[in-house]
Amino acid sequence: MSAEDESVLKSQPPLLYPPYQSTRLRAPLEPMLRLPAAYSELTQPVYGHLPIGPSDNDLTRQVQGGEAQGERIIVAGRLLDEDGRPLPNTLIEVWQANAAGRYRHVVDDHPAPLDPYFLGAGRVETDSEGWYRFTTIKPGAYPWRNHENAWRPAHIHFSIFGSSFLTRLVTQMYFPNDPLFPYDPMYQSVPDERARVRLVSKFDLNLTEPEWALGYRFDIVVRGPESTPFEERT
Repeated sequence: MSAEDESVLKSQPPLLYPPYQSTRLRAPLEPMLRLPAAYSELTQPVYGHLPIGPSDNDLTRQVQGGEAQGERIIVAGRLLDEDGRPLPNTLIEVWQANAAGRYRHVVDDHPAPLDPYFLGAGRVETDSEGWYRFTTIKPGAYPWRNHENAWRPAHIHFSIFGSSFLTRLVTQMYFPNDPLFPYDPMYQSVPDERARVRLVSKFDLNLTEPEWALGYRFDIVVRGPESTPFEERT
């Protein structure tokens, strides 16, 4: 194994990480087989049937009649390859808990309030320079029953689609100086501390809008030794 391959391996979480209990059930027990992809699987549409709307990247104003409650933030960055080249016209989807730390999902029974004006999901396409931008609400921490007194740090899920569904990458963005980092098995499952830092956004005053929203910069690198850690990447 080359030094570059070893660096890439250390930047990605293992499929089985026992402190993260769900991996005990879904991690493969046998070596995985690589199956050849059919041409139709490589060319199916990425964006679905509905075009991206003008409010899809503003999660605070997706429901008529009101605005989402909580600390308004702007999250922006660039999608890059291993050589720092931008990846244009790429679909990025996000989903997250609301300001109280609750998802709008039937299985989330956390006793925290739901915000009727916050759906918790959005999408945008990168521009010609690989830039994306979302306006949203800073999510709250929430309990997740992985172990005793388990709480997830505040985070936003990112899904990046390439030319087909087979090239989907999923990761999470965290916020600076979260006190829950040392206690979170998902964050700690990334073996290299330098790679874990790449999951943490940076406060950016240039993105911050006066009297409106704080700005956070989060660049995503899809491959190479400096790649962003992704979930269940094989």
